[in-house]
Formats: sequence, structure tokens, C-alpha cells
Amino acid sequence: MSLPKLGILPWFLLVILCLCSLCMADVHYYDFFVREANFTRLCNTKTMLVVNDSYPGPEIRVHRGDTVFVNVHNQGSYGFTIHWHGVKQPRNPWSDGPEYITQCPIEPGTNFTYEVILSDEIGTLWWHAHSDWTRGSVHGAFVILPAENETYPFRPPDADQTIILQSWYNEDYLQLIRNSLLTGFAVGTPNAYAINGHLGDTYGCNDTIFRMEVDYQETYLLRIINAAMNEEKFFSIANHTLIVVAQDASYVQRFATDYIMISPGQTVDVLVHADQNIGQYYMVMRNFHDSGAPSNNSITTGIFRYKNSVGGLISNASLVKLPLPDDTNATNSFLGRIRNTRVRQNPRFNVPRRIDRRVYITISTNSIPCSNPECFPLPGRRFVAALNNVSFEFPSVDILQAYYNRSTNGVFTTDFPQEPPEFYNFTGDLAGVNTNVTMGTRAVTLNYGEAVEIVFQATQFGAGGSHPLHLHGFSFYKVGTGSGNFNNVTEPRSYNLVDPPLINTVHVPAKGWVALRFFANNPGVWFMHCHFERHSSWGMDTVFIVKNGATAKTSIRPPPATGMPVCSGA
Repeated sequence: MSLPKLGILPWFLLVILCLCSLCMADVHYYDFFVREANFTRLCNTKTMLVVNDSYPGPEIRVHRGDTVFVNVHNQGSYGFTIHWHGVKQPRNPWSDGPEYITQCPIEPGTNFTYEVILSDEIGTLWWHAHSDWTRGSVHGAFVILPAENETYPFRPPDADQTIILQSWYNEDYLQLIRNSLLTGFAVGTPNAYAINGHLGDTYGCNDTIFRMEVDYQETYLLRIINAAMNEEKFFSIANHTLIVVAQDASYVQRFATDYIMISPGQTVDVLVHADQNIGQYYMVMRNFHDSGAPSNNSITTGIFRYKNSVGGLISNASLVKLPLPDDTNATNSFLGRIRNTRVRQNPRFNVPRRIDRRVYITISTNSIPCSNPECFPLPGRRFVAALNNVSFEFPSVDILQAYYNRSTNGVFTTDFPQEPPEFYNFTGDLAGVNTNVTMGTRAVTLNYGEAVEIVFQATQFGAGGSHPLHLHGFSFYKVGTGSGNFNNVTEPRSYNLVDPPLINTVHVPAKGWVALRFFANNPGVWFMHCHFERHSSWGMDTVFIVKNGATAKTSIRPPPATGMPVCSGA
């Protein structure tokens, strides 16, 4: 009798420990006061919308599995929403945030409380406005520490530091995109870039520079967030090795590198050991750029400073090991090294082996008729962006409430094409190919529990180039990528189903494709879009609606009892 008891006891204790860890989950409360404030950069003072008078906004710092309530007070002059980027929000699309997708804007003089429900996310995420281009100034870090009974899957760092990479425009963010949508002209390149709100010392206007102070022989965890509007970034620290440990709130197999490449929307966690001669070293970033669109490829700097340093900088910013702006090989090499790791701190590994649904989506920049006399690129036509030749139109009331209340007529349809309407050489010469698109609010409907594969196919329409695609409500496995046109017979044979990275934003390579897999186990209405704001604003978006399962615990939660913001067009 004693032998079976010895076998049962550890299992019983494990269950108790798991239950206790759930009981230990905490609840946090934040107040976000969003209003205009003045900021001076590049010898120019501008007014922009920010949270709690800070740029970037306040950091949320909690533990895995916690719940966060954020009361957002709109003290500004126009409506907006907040999105909790990378938080899955199980069964709770009501607090996901994209404007006119899951909610109406929070209007001036009103407030709305988001309930942010954490599940298996661990590491670094972020939050940002999800209305027009407001996220350019309304954003901040969302740090998810190990639960009380957990540890890091590596030696705990001596300290951590958030690094937010940003775009800086002298003009008003909202006015920039409004002008672009009227004429089809692309919003120009930023006047500068910033690290944690500081432009550094390369722009010639005595702007402040971000300084991170470190102790010799200590190890630091850098939580790097790309909050730039339209630019993928290379990032490096002079004379120091970066150890990549996580991406998009999931741990990865650790590897050493001189640089990282990070797309807008993504987060990358790296360890840095302060093991060099005591001094001051540049941290630098600049764009990775592989399209025909204009780019500002200036270097932006911060300083990695050892305590008790004397004298000037040891490194020259222009000599720091950083790939050239068009170095596609450097980008592919870095991304190709990112692999899932089987550590107990990670979300349970659950990549679909067989799929129930494949959605094959082409990415393009097209044009439509335009009555404005200043239309671009041609008289009478303006740029739009599209997925499968559909350019997304935002409705005047939000899709989630229309779906939940079964009042979908005139709000959206469920006929988004699940493959390109026309097949051609997507990555080759497009002469003679029809460039027309249709405008519409068209969604994809998934059954609860379906194993889904999404294949994103880049095309050479417009300026071409790569794209960062983000899906709300889910993390997904990046199971394959390649150049040229996707072949649904041969390409799956090369998929990585052993250790694919689990991410929420994916780099789709120029003249290539990427394949993602996930289970549709989060009922709700979930936005999918390019995280280049110019493309999302032009219509490079769609919506995935995951139907309810058979039980209450596999169905959308009811809306908050306090109500949702009301659309002016309702």
C-alpha cells in the first residue's frame, strides 16, 4: 500500500501548487489621464496627446496571470482607444481596444475602464492607442514578471531596463494621417527617431540623450519595444554582446548576437553583461528598409554608461557594428535563429500538426479613383492598401457589438476571400496585372477550436518590401518562411513543427511568404493588420471572428456591466 501512495503524493502536491499559483494572482489598478502636453525636440515645440504628461507613457509592471484594470480618462480634444498589444484577453474582446473593431472611441470628457486579463504571457509587451496615428505619442511598456512561485529560465538579471524605439514627427500625428487619406500621398518620413523619448546626439539640435547607468560585471535584461510608426529597426550596443532570450512575451532558445532586428509591434528581450572597460558606449538604432518607399536612415543614439566613468565616449556611433539599412541577409539571419524553447515558464507548446483551415493572403498597395484634385500617385487616383484585393473600410459602429447583438446588417460581411481572387507571379514582373481593389468591411469566420494556418504572401505592387503583420487575441507559431511564391504542396514539407517561435507580430519578407499556425480557441472579434501605420490606415487590415464553443467557458464573456463607449454614428 505504501508504494502507490508515494506515486500519488507528488501529483497531488503539484495540483495544490498549481491551484495556489492561481490564488496568488493579483489585481492592479491604474489611472491613465490622456491630454495634450508640450514637448520640445529638434529646436521645435509641439503639442501632442500623451498619458499622464509623459512620453513615452507610464509602464505597467505586473506578474503573470494577474488582472489589470486601467481607467482611461480622455482629457484631450478627440476620441481614441487603447490596445494591450500581445495580451490575448481570453474571451474578453471587449477590452482589446481597436477603434470600430471592438469598441467605439472614448470621447473627450469621458472615461472607460479596461479589464486586461493576463493568461500565459511572460516577459515584455506594450500598450498603445489604436485610433488613427495617435499611438505615435500614446504608448508605453507592459512588463509581465514571473509569477510569485516562478523564476526566470536563466540566472536572474541584476536589473532590467525598458528600451522603447520611437518615431518623431514635428507635425501633429492626427493631422498627418488625415491629410494622407484625403490625397493618397504617403505620410513623409519622420524628422527623427527616439529612444525612450530622447533623440540623442546625431540630429544637431542639442537634444537630450537617453543614458542607462550600469555596474561593472552585472547583467541587465533589456526589454526592447519597437513603437516606431513605419520602420523596422536594427539595434546594437558598442562592444557588447546581446543574448536574445525572448520575443513577444515568449522565451526562445538563447543565442548571442551583435545586433537585433525588430519590427514595429514586436518586443525582444536581451541580456547584456557589463564586462567591458569602464566607460561610456553608444547604443544605436537605425532602420532596416527594403522597399521602394522613402526612408530616413539616420542613426539614433543612447548611452550605455558604466558608473564612475570619466571622459568621453569610447565608441563612435557611426562605427558601431550595425547592419546597413538594406541588409536583407542580416535580417533573415537574425530572424532565422529565433526558436521556441521547451522551458516550463513558456506557454504550453501546442503547434497544430494538421490544419482545418488555410487562409492564403496576398499583401499589396494599390490605387482607387479619387476626386480630390491633389490625388496621388496619378490624377484621379489615390493609394490604398489591401489584403487579397480587399481594402478594409472601418465602419461607423464597432464590429464586436454588431456581432454580439446579431445586428450585422450594414456593419460588416463574413465573405473575406480566403485565397487571392487572382493568381499571378506575385513576386515578379506585375506589368499587365489588374491593380483594382474593392473596398469593404469583410471578415473571416472561424469555428471554435479549428486548427488554422495563415499564409501571408508579399507582392511587388506599390513599393513592395516587407511587412509586420499583427493578429489580436492570439499568439501564433511561425512555422515557415521563404522567398518567391508560396506553393501549398511543396512548402509545407519544409515547415518547422519542432520549435517554431511563438509570436504575435510577424515579419513578412519582401518578395516572399510566411506561414503561421494556431488553434482558434479564443472566441471573439479580433483585428489583424499591418503594423506599418501608413498601410493599416490605407486598408491593409481584416477581422477574424472566432465563434463560441459549446459551453459558457468557451464563449465570449458578456460586455462589462458599466457599458461600452457609444459610437457617434450609432
